[in-house]
Amino acid sequence: MPRKVLLAEDDFDFASVLKQYLELYNYQVNWAKNGEEAIQIFEKETFDICVFDVMMPKMDGFTLAEKIIETNPETPFIFLTARKLKEDKLKGLQLGADDYIVKPFEADELVLRLNNILKRGEQKNYIQNTVEEIVIGKYIFNPNRLELKLSNHIQRLTEKEVALILFLYNNRNNLLKRNEILQQIWGNDDFFSGRSMDVFMSRIRKYFSNDASITIESIRNIGLEFKILK
Repeated sequence: MPRKVLLAEDDFDFASVLKQYLELYNYQVNWAKNGEEAIQIFEKETFDICVFDVMMPKMDGFTLAEKIIETNPETPFIFLTARKLKEDKLKGLQLGADDYIVKPFEADELVLRLNNILKRGEQKNYIQNTVEEIVIGKYIFNPNRLELKLSNHIQRLTEKEVALILFLYNNRNNLLKRNEILQQIWGNDDFFSGRSMDVFMSRIRKYFSNDASITIESIRNIGLEFKILK
């Protein structure tokens, strides 16, 4: 069954090439010419993944991503941009983008990255469906429901946060190298993924901050350790 992609790109020629290329690889592509059109399509249909150009008329890619997250936070998305500004990459990371591709790039690179993101999502779903509730210190972690519960407070999680917490828990009280975590959760250890991991680790630390027996200790230039005192 074809996987559905929402492509938001205002460059007609570039988008036409991407659409045709993705369709050759059995993707079903819905092409929106701007951000406003993209959000209207997204609200009516479901997609496996989204590809957003950053600079678009009527609504830029970042604003579009924020609205997509409000509608369905579990849909993965990547940004396309002609700008190499560090600030753009950091903003994309903070929004939770799964990847960030700087133009110009080869169409087969986009296909490869989409395949990798969707493959990781399938692996995460399999893991979540085989694990029930896990007690982590004072918390109850439910991968299936995407929840981390402390007393009466429930923290809703994204699929990537669930996968990361599961990996940390399964390797608790052991030193994990950065590239191990990146390869397992992000599928590569490039600069973008490394900064993304830092953003997610900050969130995970905050989620577990109400239990002093749980710490995530960083060892500079090596990795980190998810510690649970017994």
